[in-house]
Amino acid sequence: MINFEYSRVSSIKAAIDMAAKNPTGGFIAGGTNLVDLMKKGIMSPTRLIDINNLPLKDIRETATGLTVGALVINSDLAENEIVRNNYPLLAMALRAGASPQLRNMATLGGNMMQRTRCTYFYDTAMPCNKRQPGSGCGALQGYNRMHAIFGASDTCIAVHPSDMCVALAALNATVTVNGPKGERKIAFTDFHRLPGNNPEKDNTLLKGELVTSITIPKNSFAKNVYYLKIRDRASYAFALISVAAALELNGNTIRNARLAMGGVAHKPWRLVESEKFLIGKAATKENFDKAAELAMKGAKAYGHNNFKLKMGKVAVAEALTKAAG
Repeated sequence: MINFEYSRVSSIKAAIDMAAKNPTGGFIAGGTNLVDLMKKGIMSPTRLIDINNLPLKDIRETATGLTVGALVINSDLAENEIVRNNYPLLAMALRAGASPQLRNMATLGGNMMQRTRCTYFYDTAMPCNKRQPGSGCGALQGYNRMHAIFGASDTCIAVHPSDMCVALAALNATVTVNGPKGERKIAFTDFHRLPGNNPEKDNTLLKGELVTSITIPKNSFAKNVYYLKIRDRASYAFALISVAAALELNGNTIRNARLAMGGVAHKPWRLVESEKFLIGKAATKENFDKAAELAMKGAKAYGHNNFKLKMGKVAVAEALTKAAG
């Protein structure tokens, strides 16, 4: 780890101004991912800007939805009564992520900003376009069991590791960010990027921008939801495949549906075609299996992760079945 300077700020403006003056600096809150990356020499910010004193820790519900500050701790968000009762899919995804110790430190904004756990990204002796653009992708011809089956490119097949973000993508969340040019809002499904030719860019934030909150629009998904996470062990492990499923039912008829997958792409992977297929259909195994078939359209495996093609189909159908009750 290189030497770095440390500053603590108490306002959003001060944080943004400090970032503008330190283009090679970075924001830190819980630090559960950033500190690891610094220790391994993967990220080397010359200044850390501590934002823990910013007023971004509110969880509030309004007539139009739920707004959560970027500094809300993951464990607090998962156990919040409003979230558990009215947005249970988010609570389920949060409880599936990381260990209790990490959830007690990690923030909502940090969870969104965490980087891939691809072993080639973490091994500085190996080629990785995400860590060192132009060096190649070791995973393409290497051991790629955990890697992407959707949206990958010849430069990168890494996956985004968050569980929480899969639920937020399914729930049509919006991200509010502040930066040198003021405030702007980003649809959650547009916040993270596919790798394309620039896999080093994880998201669509502009230089110096800070995530300040997310908003989930009011919905009717308080009952028939399920977050399925398939992993190598039940304790702290990242998803091989995960599925966030939410259904609005009128009797046995599906009035609305939301689906997203994790562990399969460089970003949370929204299953829009499957959602459209389900609306107006009966909540039956046959329709869930058809939706699962649609979900896997365009999937491509790379050898060691061939099993994900079958697992993904089964996971989508199972998540929908459990959500339907």
